[in-house]
Amino acid sequence: MKTDVNTPSPREGKGEGVLYLIPCTLGDTPIEQVLPAYNTEVVRQIRHFIVEEIRTARRFLRRVDREFPIDDSTFYEMGKHADEQRFASYLKPIAEGLPMGVISEAGCPAVADPGADIVSIAQRMGIRVVPLVGPNSMIMAVMASGLNGQSFAFNGYLPIDDGERAQRLKQLEQRAQRERQTQLFIETPYRNRKMFDTLLRTLSPKTRMCIAAGITTADEWIRTHTIAEWRKQTLPELSKVPAIFLML
Repeated sequence: MKTDVNTPSPREGKGEGVLYLIPCTLGDTPIEQVLPAYNTEVVRQIRHFIVEEIRTARRFLRRVDREFPIDDSTFYEMGKHADEQRFASYLKPIAEGLPMGVISEAGCPAVADPGADIVSIAQRMGIRVVPLVGPNSMIMAVMASGLNGQSFAFNGYLPIDDGERAQRLKQLEQRAQRERQTQLFIETPYRNRKMFDTLLRTLSPKTRMCIAAGITTADEWIRTHTIAEWRKQTLPELSKVPAIFLML
């Protein structure tokens, strides 16, 4: 039996417009491997989507349901720069009691993602926001790393300049040691190797580091070693694979 997104439940009210945060896969992983069937039922009943990029959002919807009515749907593109007035206008269908969905390029919307600006506006407007279950590479990396899962911090991208990057890494290492807090950060795939080399040069031999790459995909590769041990390891080719680096 299909789920009616407007059926009253603990998470939504009858006739109330809802903003659904719709996770997508982290790669070409089969939908059924990482997304629950409930997500599919919710998505099938939405016709207004706020997306990071229209082309990839349309492709994702086709993967969710080959017969999804793309031509009957409206897409609102976020673009690269936040515009609060424009973003607020995107939410008008919700005022009419219609459900809307936010779709990121990969993983969970609003986590290290421009969808956070949409959610912030929705919360200020009193709109009900419903996060759906889906893959989150940061949480999954922490799970698989063996590092501290009680306290961790995501630091996004580090400086590109070599000197600034090394300085920032030392700061994160000191914080990790002082607070016993796992530090997470990411890099553009083609710079993964350069990041790895910088880590080996900069960090203490006793610092533990995890590289979690291609999570949930056929290329998934997750390893944790001390820096001293990493210096003896051969790193696989990661120039085209999204990766998260963790240290403690």
